[in-house]
Amino acid sequence: MSYNIAIDGPAGAGKSTIAKKVAKELSCVYVDTGAMYRAMALYLLRCKVDRENPALIGEACQGAEISIEYKNGEQIVLLNGENVNAFLRTEEVGNMASVSSANPKVREKLLDLQRKLAESMNVVMDGRDIGTTILPNADVKIYLTASSLTRAKRRYLELQEKGEKCDLDEIRRDIEERDMRDMSREISPLKQAEDAVLVDSSEMTIEEVVKSILQIFREKVILSDEVGKNEG
Repeated sequence: MSYNIAIDGPAGAGKSTIAKKVAKELSCVYVDTGAMYRAMALYLLRCKVDRENPALIGEACQGAEISIEYKNGEQIVLLNGENVNAFLRTEEVGNMASVSSANPKVREKLLDLQRKLAESMNVVMDGRDIGTTILPNADVKIYLTASSLTRAKRRYLELQEKGEKCDLDEIRRDIEERDMRDMSREISPLKQAEDAVLVDSSEMTIEEVVKSILQIFREKVILSDEVGKNEG
């Protein structure tokens, strides 16, 4: 029987970093939902679908089968059986993904593919609506957050390391505006699932957050399995 871990939370909370580390610790698959949306965008570009035509995008996306697997520790994104890792990070694909990811038919198709992955293997999945929409029956649900100031400081340091000029107050305002958009959008808004455990990483290191989630996993999955066996 497979188990699923859903990690939701606002932008800049460190979801992907944490999810990858948790998946590695548990030897399960980290499902990069963003990469799946990019693979879909690549498929639509190859089909030469007009990005301004939502109906055509919705129709064309049905022909894409997208999956994720790991080889030698590397995540491989498969589009109709082809490894498309080398094509996913171009500006053109990113721009198409920005448009196509808002299409209800694309979201529906990828939701179906993501659920199939979760049914067939142990997965850790992160995003804005994993525990509420994509995997409502996940064994473990985490709502990972941090104060807007903490998230802004993290982003500020990232940009500084890249040599980019940036303003902390401006970054914080952008983050708070994005939170508002994510929480108020019509389709799958960002919110904490009723049965999710809140983890506030404002005063925690990455290692402490990972340790905390692994402990929650052990309590919810490992211990409950052992209790079930003993009762049986």
